[in-house]
Amino acid sequence: MAIDVSNITHSIQLAVAPVFFLTGVAGMIGAVAGRLARIIDRGRVLEDRMSASKDADYIQRSMLELGFLRRRGRLANVCIGLLTGCGALIALTIILLFIGQTAAAEIDARAWSMAAMISFGLGVVSFVSALCCFMIETMMATRLLNFHPLRQAAKAAEGQSSAF
Repeated sequence: MAIDVSNITHSIQLAVAPVFFLTGVAGMIGAVAGRLARIIDRGRVLEDRMSASKDADYIQRSMLELGFLRRRGRLANVCIGLLTGCGALIALTIILLFIGQTAAAEIDARAWSMAAMISFGLGVVSFVSALCCFMIETMMATRLLNFHPLRQAAKAAEGQSSAF
């Protein structure tokens, strides 16, 4: 039995490429999970401060921020779900590629390869959807920021420097 080096090389390439994709997915899950943890921590701080405060304006602003945090948290959860689904689909792709490479009949190999292609495509769609969720969540993170105090400080500093 002769060893076909090109077939072995091709099999390794098929197996390694999705593994790199899995590494990227794992990194994204870590980043989004970190953001979700910060969202939860901020929500807890706001809830504690609201319960101790008697200032109606502060409570109203905190309620608004809690609403944003809830939406961001949900979006982060959807993102993690999509990334987890992507990881499962890519793992399935690796399995299907190995089965397709080892299938005895050419017809079986084509069917396994088609299934692997569909699995990989769905994984990529899931990953891109997760990236869109991530982008929206990061944009939402700055929506509540009030940069007015920074502008006032800059104007005050500008006024002081022109006075000299």
